[in-house]
Amino acid sequence: MKEQIVWDVIVIGGGPAGMMAAATASKRGRGVLLLEKNRNLGKKLLISGGGRCNVTNNQPVVRDMLHHYKEAGKFLFSTFMQHGVKESIVWFKKKGVTLKEENEGRLFPDTDLAITVRDALADEMKLQKVTVLNNATVSKISHDVGKDIFSIVTNLGTYTASSCIVATGGTSRPETGSTGDGYAWMEKLGHTIIPNNFALVPLTLKNSWTRKLSGLSLPNVKITLYADIKKQDSKLGKLLFTHVGVTGPTILNMSKAVGELLAHSEVTLMIDLFPDKDAGEFKLYLRTLLSNESNKKLKNVLSVILPAALATGILEELEVDGETPCHSVSSQDRTKLATYLKAVPLSVKGLLGEEKAVISSGGVALEEIDFKTMESKIVPHLYIVGDMLNIDRPSGGYSLQLCWTTGFVAGNNIV
Repeated sequence: MKEQIVWDVIVIGGGPAGMMAAATASKRGRGVLLLEKNRNLGKKLLISGGGRCNVTNNQPVVRDMLHHYKEAGKFLFSTFMQHGVKESIVWFKKKGVTLKEENEGRLFPDTDLAITVRDALADEMKLQKVTVLNNATVSKISHDVGKDIFSIVTNLGTYTASSCIVATGGTSRPETGSTGDGYAWMEKLGHTIIPNNFALVPLTLKNSWTRKLSGLSLPNVKITLYADIKKQDSKLGKLLFTHVGVTGPTILNMSKAVGELLAHSEVTLMIDLFPDKDAGEFKLYLRTLLSNESNKKLKNVLSVILPAALATGILEELEVDGETPCHSVSSQDRTKLATYLKAVPLSVKGLLGEEKAVISSGGVALEEIDFKTMESKIVPHLYIVGDMLNIDRPSGGYSLQLCWTTGFVAGNNIV
């Protein structure tokens, strides 16, 4: 690699947005160098969606999709009109990656492997002759206004280009390389950086009995969020117990609101384990179940309708003897159990930090970006994409779709 080469485009960051941008720009005939600080491309992509990679969400109507990006949606319309959900599905299908739909529109590769998605992007870059330099840690970006040239200083040397795409991500999961370096570079170049916080994180609990449930997953429960005694939100979804608390898509999507409420309130999650039945129906259902299995132990009968570890934990928490034959369960205990199973109280202690965050909010101010091209309004020929931008979004494929969209539009609009 010769330092005197002036590349058409240097892309900093070999994550989803960077790889999409590099492949797209090179396909348009640009000479592209991609700099990646890790030994391999897509390190964070490989752990997304629990290693399965939630590629996007099946919402092909642009306005419907943008609703999930809240205030940022008004900036993104022209971007998504160029490359939205439909275009992303087609793009990956052409690369041999077919997608399947799961809960709440989430689209995953048929292989259930994130490496399928990463390899499709890497293969496309290879096909388009993108030059990739791994183990390249960038320390500085400078822009010579007179020559209109970017100089990128790395541990391997200094590289120059006519255009630069920054796709270094936010600060979530720093062990993957997302350490927020790009924010400091952008600030030095004149951009406004909105302070960072972690938008999608697991929760820690005060309850001690749930720690024995680590790894237990409940596929369909109703989770209701309370601040003190006031209801804030309620959603159906999956709940996963960890050794310190709870996580899962629904929990992650509530986490930012939880963090804000914890500043001034006691926060509780009420878990309805049987959301398909109202309180009266469930009370009758439980009474009938215990009556039909009257000679069996209570803990064994509850283990038919609940995971055994959860049934045991709840009985211990309620101080109800699970060894009791069903015919001997008191009316008081039966009522207590029926009520509790419809509203298991989990007292929230706090939020896990950046090391467990799925995404981080904060980043480059949106008013400083031309979303028709992803070009900076502050520095000509500088393009900023993906998690570098101050865009909140929920769990469910919205983060990766933002990467596909902004990466494609930047690569496709390089002058």
